[in-house]
Amino acid sequence: MVRGKVELKRIENTTSRQVTFTKRRNGLLKKAYELSVLCDAEVALIIFSQKGKLYEFSSSNMQKTIEKYRSDVKKDEICTPENEVHVQQLKQEAAAIQQQIEQLEISQRRLLGQDLVSCSVEELSHLDNKLEHTLRTIRARKTQLFKEQVEKLKAKERYLLEENARLCQENTSLCQKRIATPSQLYSTKQKDPVISNQSSQFSEVETELFVGLRVSQNSTNL
Repeated sequence: MVRGKVELKRIENTTSRQVTFTKRRNGLLKKAYELSVLCDAEVALIIFSQKGKLYEFSSSNMQKTIEKYRSDVKKDEICTPENEVHVQQLKQEAAAIQQQIEQLEISQRRLLGQDLVSCSVEELSHLDNKLEHTLRTIRARKTQLFKEQVEKLKAKERYLLEENARLCQENTSLCQKRIATPSQLYSTKQKDPVISNQSSQFSEVETELFVGLRVSQNSTNL
């Protein structure tokens, strides 16, 4: 009797669905085991029932097989067409930058007078013009710096001259004041002779007081 083709759709009857799950699960686990033995393949099978119960089979180690699967998935993600295009662009940019670096190194050596044997007449003329332009720029900058330094020194010189003139004027004023002070004192003494006489009498009185002991009147009478 020939079996008819079974239509693949969800089994509505709960009992029939559970029986079918058990039979096909066991058959799938058996087929996985046979595949690993017959073909020497690394097989890992994970099944969750409708209620969340776990059924698994691994020909070696389930954890190692899962880690291997994850690493392969990451490699596949990295090697997507978009990433490959981006990687190619980066490689082209890196090659262009490397070429620019090499050209700059060659130009630098030639500016230093090295590796000139392979240069043509046009390249040497271009190099000569470039050096002349560089020298003119350097000399112009050097001249500008010298001018700035000279201006600074002139400004400093003007400041020192002004400071010197101010100090000389102050010194002259002090000397004039010192010369004027004794003459003013002398003129003051001449204008006020009474004050000078009183001051001399006071000095004489003080001298008499301190010359010796005063003799009392009684001793004189005796």
